[in-house]
Amino acid sequence: MATDNKEVFRDSIATIDDQGKRSWIYPKKPKGKFYSLRTWVSVFLLTTLLSSPFIKINGNQLFLFNVIDRKFNILGFPFWPQDFYLVVLSMLIGVVFVILFTVVYGRVFCGWICPQTIFMEMVFRKIEYWIDGDKGAQKRLAKQPWNAEKIRKRVLKHTVFLLISFIISNVFLAYIIGSDELIDIITSPINEHVGGFIGIWTFTGVFYFIFSWFREQVCIIACPYGRLQGVLLDNKSIIVAYDYIRGESKKGRAKFKKNEDREKEGKGACIDCNQCVEVCPTGIDIRHGTQLECVNCTACMDACDFMMVKTHQPKGLIRYASEENIEKNKPFEVTVRIKAYTIILGILTVVLIALLTVRSNVQANFFRVPGELYQVKEGRLISNVYTYKLVNKTTKDIDSLSFKIVSHKGEIQLVGTTHLLLKRQDIYEGTVFIEIPEGMLEDSNEKIKIGVFKGDKEITTTTTNFLSPKNKW
Repeated sequence: MATDNKEVFRDSIATIDDQGKRSWIYPKKPKGKFYSLRTWVSVFLLTTLLSSPFIKINGNQLFLFNVIDRKFNILGFPFWPQDFYLVVLSMLIGVVFVILFTVVYGRVFCGWICPQTIFMEMVFRKIEYWIDGDKGAQKRLAKQPWNAEKIRKRVLKHTVFLLISFIISNVFLAYIIGSDELIDIITSPINEHVGGFIGIWTFTGVFYFIFSWFREQVCIIACPYGRLQGVLLDNKSIIVAYDYIRGESKKGRAKFKKNEDREKEGKGACIDCNQCVEVCPTGIDIRHGTQLECVNCTACMDACDFMMVKTHQPKGLIRYASEENIEKNKPFEVTVRIKAYTIILGILTVVLIALLTVRSNVQANFFRVPGELYQVKEGRLISNVYTYKLVNKTTKDIDSLSFKIVSHKGEIQLVGTTHLLLKRQDIYEGTVFIEIPEGMLEDSNEKIKIGVFKGDKEITTTTTNFLSPKNKW
C-alpha cells in the first residue's frame, strides 16, 4: 500500500522488543471529533453494562448467564435447559451479526463496542493520564528512580485500578450467578459465602492483571477475533485506512515547510509527523496498511485531521474507507457476500422471534413409565400410567393447576395429590393414570394431546403416546 515495501513491521508486534521482552506502549492522549463521539458511546455502553444485571423485567434479571444452575435471561426472557436451542440460536445470531459488521465495517466492533477496549481506553487509560500525565510524562516517570513522587503515583494509580477491577468483578459475577445472589454474598458474613468471596477476589485479580499489565496484548495476542480479520475482510470492507495515494504522491512523505505548494512539488499530503503512531494504543503505524493489531479506535484519524488543519490541507488522509475506495476511488457497494450474510441474519432473527412468540411460560412433558403396559378396566377403559414434569419459567407461583385430555374423551387421575402448586422458576414432577374408553382409540399406539389448565384457561399443551389392545393386523 505505502511506497515503503519493507514488511519488517509484520515480523513482530509493538509490545515485544528485539530481545523478546515486554515493550511498554505509551500512547499520546487522543483528542478530536471521533474520540469525543467514542467517549459518549462508551458512557452509554458502560452505563448499560454496569446496570443491566440489576434491572429486572417481570421479576427476571435483564441479562443472566448462570451456567452452573443452567438459568439464562436475555432481555428479560428466561431460558431454561429445555430452551437451550433458543440460547444457541441467539448466540448464532450474535456471531453472524458480528461477522456481517466485520465484512462491511471491518473491526469497528473492537474500537467502539468491545468491553476490553472501552474499559482500557475510556476508563483505565484516562485514569493513567490523570495520575501519571500524558505520553512524555509517563515515559519519564517509568525511567526515574523510586522516589516519593513515583511511589505516590504508582500506589494511587494501582489502588484505583484495583478498586475498579473489584467493581468489574462484582458486576461480572452478577451476570453469572445473579444480582440477588451477589448482594446476598456481599451483605452476609464471609463464613457463610466463602466460595463467593474467593470468586469475587479471583476475578478481581484477573481483571486487575488484564488492565494493569496485559492491557493491549489482549487484542493483539489473546483475542481470536483479530485473527479472523484476514478471513473476513476484503478490499471492499470499510476500515480505518491511510490514503497512500494522496499521502505519498510522487515524491513520498516529506516534512512540512511553511508556504510551500506540496501538490505542485509532487510531495504527498503526509508530513511524516508520526502523530498517528504517537496516539495508537497498540503501537502500530497505520501507514503500513491493514494490520492485525489495528482495533479501529480512530485515534489516528483524529490526530491526522488535526495536523491536516494545521498545515492547511483537506482532512481525511486517514479515514474510514475501503482499499478499493482508495485505490480506484470507487464508492462502497453491497457485495454478494454482504447480501448472503444479511439474508442469513434476517432469517435467523425471524425464526428466533417466531419461537419466542410461541414459547410457553410453562412447559409440560408426559412420559410413559418404562416397562409398564396398558390395563383394561371395567367398561373397557384402557389405562396407562405416566410420569410428568412441569417447568415454571416465570417468577410467579401458579396455583390450582389441572390436566385435561383435549384430543380424546377420557380422564386423568393424579397420584399422591389432589392439588397442584407450581412454584416460581421451579420444576414439579408427579405420576398420573390416563384412562380412555377403548372405542375412542383407533390405533394400538395412538398420539394423544394433553392440556395444562389454570381454572378454565389453557396454559400449555403437550403430546404423548397411549397404548391399547387395538391393532390392525
